[in-house]
Amino acid sequence: MTPTVLITGSSSGIGKACAQLFVARGWNVAATARDPTALAGWAPTTHALALRLDVTNEETIAAAVAATTARFASIEALVNNAGYGVFGPLEGITPEQLERQFQTNVFGVAAMIRHVLPIMRQRRQGTIINMSSIAGRTADPFASAYGATKFAIEGLSESLRFELKAHGVRVKLIEPGHFKTDFLTRSLHLAKHDAYEAQFANWMAWVAQADGDAPLPNAVADVVFKAATDGTDRLRYPVKGRLALVLRAMIPDAVWRSLIGGGMTRPPGERARGRPNGRR
Repeated sequence: MTPTVLITGSSSGIGKACAQLFVARGWNVAATARDPTALAGWAPTTHALALRLDVTNEETIAAAVAATTARFASIEALVNNAGYGVFGPLEGITPEQLERQFQTNVFGVAAMIRHVLPIMRQRRQGTIINMSSIAGRTADPFASAYGATKFAIEGLSESLRFELKAHGVRVKLIEPGHFKTDFLTRSLHLAKHDAYEAQFANWMAWVAQADGDAPLPNAVADVVFKAATDGTDRLRYPVKGRLALVLRAMIPDAVWRSLIGGGMTRPPGERARGRPNGRR
């Protein structure tokens, strides 16, 4: 039987790359987006389905899951890719911005899992793939809101892995570093505060430079496909940011803080060279 994957946030970037790769590898793919017109270039075939899905709206989740199973009978893999980032000093982030950040990046993931899990448990097989980030393992300046959601996804996934092992369902975490997607245009929301203007401007310059040097999202899609098909109980799959994780574990906190602070919040000409990787 042809396996089926449901992917959230499929209109661009990593989600789109994942949808294209899974179809190319012979899977049935339910590609979803909040705005179905954004999937206009996604040509429906016998193995592809384009659906409206807003992870903050339970009705659209239920409808998309039902449409997927009606078309393909089952769901072997769920890729929770939809998300965005609120970046800036915490003092400038409104309660509403913080709440919306968690609604999409955390509560939306939990909602997707709740709707798909009964299908996987009944069949005693399936893989849940949650898009985390290197920012879910080590925090950067001006990423308190986004990083908090990714730290939450790390904890959610690790706990869920224990819960679902007896039911034959695997849980995977994808942890990208910095990749060239529309994350810095469509998916990035900025919060500002006058007291941090200079630091934040330097951070934005660092992000722009990192984006220019970043690889394309296909590399992440390759790892997502591996996570869906390798048949292992491996939990974490870092992509490009492995060096940052190794250094974070090896060097003292004071040295790490100096490296991060010096590399990301100073003017470009004063930055410490050799900053270990970027962030998704």
